[in-house]
Amino acid sequence: MTAESRHKADTLVTRLGRDPARQNHAVNPPVYHASTLAFDSVAEFEAAAAAKFDKGALFYGRYGMPTTHSLESAVAELEGGYGAIAMSTGLAAITCALLTFLKAGDHILVTDTAYEPTRHVCDLLLGRFGVETSYFDPLIGAGIAEAIRPNTRLVYLESPGSVTFEVQDVPAIAAAAHQAGHGAGLVVLFDNTWASPLYFKPFAHGVDVSIQAATKYIIGHADAMLGMIVSREEHYEALRRTAFHLGHAAAPDDVYLALRGLRTLALRMARHHRNALEVATWLQDRPEVARVLYPALPGDPGHALWRRDFTGASGLFGVALAPCPKAAVTAMLDGLELFSIGVSWGGFESLVRPISLAGIRTATDWRPPGPLLRFHIGLEDPTDLIADLEAGFARLNRPVQAPAPVQTATEGGIS
Repeated sequence: MTAESRHKADTLVTRLGRDPARQNHAVNPPVYHASTLAFDSVAEFEAAAAAKFDKGALFYGRYGMPTTHSLESAVAELEGGYGAIAMSTGLAAITCALLTFLKAGDHILVTDTAYEPTRHVCDLLLGRFGVETSYFDPLIGAGIAEAIRPNTRLVYLESPGSVTFEVQDVPAIAAAAHQAGHGAGLVVLFDNTWASPLYFKPFAHGVDVSIQAATKYIIGHADAMLGMIVSREEHYEALRRTAFHLGHAAAPDDVYLALRGLRTLALRMARHHRNALEVATWLQDRPEVARVLYPALPGDPGHALWRRDFTGASGLFGVALAPCPKAAVTAMLDGLELFSIGVSWGGFESLVRPISLAGIRTATDWRPPGPLLRFHIGLEDPTDLIADLEAGFARLNRPVQAPAPVQTATEGGIS
């Protein structure tokens, strides 16, 4: 443990990854735009080549430059892992991590609430290469042991789950998976995007490899894309080699934006949590809402596990509406002023989107009573957001206008 790791999170995010004494006294690490590194001798070149997969090594631009290594070291320490690898996107991080541990004939277990593109990688890519995926109930807990086969190589977790936000018992699943897979090298992967490195410590809960889309809360401004893989020491070199073989390299300017976003992460996450809790509490009292899916709410089924394992909540949650026509939901969403309709989340802005569960739940039957929405609550004043939603519900409750009858062509007229 370093001296800095004993400090609180608000202090760590302002300090980790910085070394002004080595950077001509600049507060922030400079951005290195480099592909080729020039060495002064064959011996120096060969030494660098031999160590190219080491943490923080400099050999060629694709292996990372000091800007990249600054971000990697900061995120790894925040999560409690040995080392990190910056990737071009969150999905690139997911794909690289999966491919590192799998080969033809292997079997993997994936939570049924996983991020939809993760399912696409498993079903449409890994399946082509002879890897079988089984999806499991996110609430399985230690019962995961019964699903592990002799060829099960990997268990993939995401908590809270995408879209429906179930909280998994990560320590119980990880412990049971490691025990059942003892001797077979079974690894536990975890998508930590929702909580960020501040609000969930994956390695303290038994995880072997943590993945996140730094596009979301680390960058935090909806203006760059980046993924991060953090691992225990025994898996680090294998992950870095896979990233090399796949040709991945994080762009230096995006890495810089992630470093800049990191400095305000604690402030932004606290505001996201506070705003989201206020809006979610208001929403759960609306007659149009059947259920708010947010583990930070005391009445949420996952609240006890969330309180045990997490130190905060992000701004992302779901809302299951009471039964109503699609046209009414469309009228509600189309007229919102402060909520944009779009994918992604984690930026300063509030977002909403309708969600379809078609094809993305196969192991469990989860059916909302009415239309399902996903909200990301940004950094705006929550009273303004609530007022915008209140006007939206007024539109939802208006009688839906029947479409005007189509006129038929008549003599002397135009249909």
